[in-house]
Amino acid sequence: MRVVVPVAAERPKTRLADVLNGEERVAFAMAMLEDVLRAVREAGGDPEVLATAPIEADAPVTVDDRPLTPAVNAALDEDVPIAVVMADLPLATPGALEELFETPGDVAIAPGRGGGTNALVVRHSDFRVDYHGGSFLKHRDSAAGLGSFGIVDSHRLATDIDERSDLVELLIHGEGAAVDWLRDAGFSLVRRESRLAVTRE
Repeated sequence: MRVVVPVAAERPKTRLADVLNGEERVAFAMAMLEDVLRAVREAGGDPEVLATAPIEADAPVTVDDRPLTPAVNAALDEDVPIAVVMADLPLATPGALEELFETPGDVAIAPGRGGGTNALVVRHSDFRVDYHGGSFLKHRDSAAGLGSFGIVDSHRLATDIDERSDLVELLIHGEGAAVDWLRDAGFSLVRRESRLAVTRE
């Protein structure tokens, strides 16, 4: 099974602009990619990076500057089983990815918080992705119309890092390049009433 890891190589993580400048967002995105590639390998996969622009990565890189949906669908056109694992999942562990890879069905989906799709496995030649506007529900319904499908309920795979509040989960649960990058950049946890938040020195 192929394992494709899409990454926005230019202007990544714009919703973190309130805490990271442009160069920092690129560096942080590359640290998250490093964590995901390592987890895929430790789960027995051989990852390929699908990037919007040329980057250096510890995996083969295919450049496709189209938006995410057509770029991933072009990969699905090859008519072989394929896993798509987003590059902003630094909490992903080999165990969580093994569960995804081994979930039976024509399509296996790991939903993200808020209704997105953070990872999936496609074994049906007619399935296509649509990553906009609550993609998990669209993917679930599309998979159900084609045949069998499975849902992977995983905190590790559900936690994509898009906004400042997501950094809390990474600082609590993370182990790897991304959380090390955050700590080196001066981020730490602070208690705010009954919840934890992030602060930066």
